Amino acid sequence: MTKRPTLRRRFKHARRRVGAALGDTLLPPVLEALSRSWNLELVDRHNLEDTLRAERGCLLALWHGRMVCGLPQYGRRGFQVLVSMSGDGDVSEKLLRGFGYGVVRGSSSRGGARALREMLGVLDAGAALVVTPDGPRGPRHAMNLGLAWMSRATGRAIVPLGFGVDRAWRASSWDSFTVPKPFARIALVHGAPIRVGREGGEAELERVTHEVRRALLDAEQRAFDRVGAVRDW
Repeated sequence: MTKRPTLRRRFKHARRRVGAALGDTLLPPVLEALSRSWNLELVDRHNLEDTLRAERGCLLALWHGRMVCGLPQYGRRGFQVLVSMSGDGDVSEKLLRGFGYGVVRGSSSRGGARALREMLGVLDAGAALVVTPDGPRGPRHAMNLGLAWMSRATGRAIVPLGFGVDRAWRASSWDSFTVPKPFARIALVHGAPIRVGREGGEAELERVTHEVRRALLDAEQRAFDRVGAVRDW
């Protein structure tokens, strides 16, 4: 006998369908209009641009809860975002495409081989692949070895991005998902590129993972200092 879906599960599926519809039609224009009022400062942008030119592509790392802060900046440049194979990923894909980003679905553990081929295609074209290493479920600022593995597998450097904002709405979610308020000041700090040796073993992946995490937190602290606000973690 087939079990009927629980009320909680039906509500979850309905919420995702509504979220997907809003992400496809309403959220992109609303966020785009809101972003026009933001005062965005780019700090050490050469770390990204020089890496893209020298290495034909790179991996951009930022915390999951900061996605909206950076959406307007790098859309329509051929950048792609790695998005999980989940229902929440479906919603994120529609929102990202609305801002002009491409999307690669998968991870190092799910859809990995196909996703890796797509990643290499993006990077070989000289673009950046955006990764949120604490997503899609957290905990916040927690990282596994997946990003370092991607860097080793693709031969591309990781550029950490840190965001600070002086006024924002923050969701009561695991990632404290952040949406800057109208006329917010935002600083985007580009950290120095971090590389993984192609022959690096497990110990090297662990070392780089810790280094990237520290670099992301340092970049966020610098970003909050730039806008004169207390960090939110």
